[in-house]
Amino acid sequence: MKSVLIWGRYGNYGPDYPRNRVIESVLRELGHDVSRFLPRFSFLADWEYAWRGGKKPDLIWVPCFRQRDLPAASRYARRHQIPLVFDPLISSYDKQVHERHKFAPESAKARRLLAWESGLFQRADWLIADTAGHADYFADELGVARERLVVIPVGAEEAVFAPQPWPAKPPGSPLELTFFGTFIGLQGVDVLAEAIRTYEGPPVRWRLIGEGPMREACQTLLADLCIDGAGPGVIFEPWGPLLELPGRLASSDAILGIFGSTEKARRVIPNKVYQGLAIGRPVITASTPAYPDSLRADEDQGLFWALPGDPASIHLAVEHLFARRHMLQALGDAANMNYRQYFSNKVIRQKLANLLAGIEV
Repeated sequence: MKSVLIWGRYGNYGPDYPRNRVIESVLRELGHDVSRFLPRFSFLADWEYAWRGGKKPDLIWVPCFRQRDLPAASRYARRHQIPLVFDPLISSYDKQVHERHKFAPESAKARRLLAWESGLFQRADWLIADTAGHADYFADELGVARERLVVIPVGAEEAVFAPQPWPAKPPGSPLELTFFGTFIGLQGVDVLAEAIRTYEGPPVRWRLIGEGPMREACQTLLADLCIDGAGPGVIFEPWGPLLELPGRLASSDAILGIFGSTEKARRVIPNKVYQGLAIGRPVITASTPAYPDSLRADEDQGLFWALPGDPASIHLAVEHLFARRHMLQALGDAANMNYRQYFSNKVIRQKLANLLAGIEV
């Protein structure tokens, strides 16, 4: 058993961000003694921890999004010869330059940001990536040595996102396809909205759950298709408690993933895909290198593929799903089976166990 200190405030996402909850839960399941340190001031956190009389852990784990906590954590780790693991999940440089386009790649600000983050990532003894695509990015763009990279999928909170029963539906009911998440460019929700606006295939009830900066534009684009009750059309729903989400998704015939065409979108598997597979529903999402090649081989494995940034390919994926609607439950079972094989907490547990077993303390 190791004592693991999770060092960081988790940023605006809070300690309840799904990735952080899963990692902390799995560490405890492995029998490790897990504690949290939420510093008041990130830059001086090593002195703060010492001043508080914090016990020396066997391992420091800096959670996702906490680049600002890494310098102090690494100073404390070096002084006390403690292994340090960083699970960034995203690159600040990638987000500001390639996703938000805040700085041009050739600008001085972008070059400074790249140099800062590259140096920052060198401070960790081990760096976690959620997909092989992100591992490649951390190595190729940020200069992290391959031998220090470990790929661990995000997964889902399986105590919450468990297989859901299939409700009985009247014959001839439209397919119910559900998107849930943040309405941001990375998600490709604008691509999805255009696909919905131009869709002319079999009847579909489109549910869009969540909030975000692009929601208003999507509502305006789809205003003529919005409905209040049952039947085909579009429904926008607000967020609600996380614990209620699997029940809200149970009536869905499939979950809609992400459809963005950016390089970052090609490297990520979003929470909604993990969660949709975990509840036993087929998923329609963009086909990208983030997924194992074996999952992209055919559509009888519970995943239906569109092309990034291509509304017409979403139409085709929906039609492929409709043609198999007689086997929806079998497709849902296949989706859950593939979740368990590639992305489950069991997979995360084994990868974490292997990592921790190889760390000398």
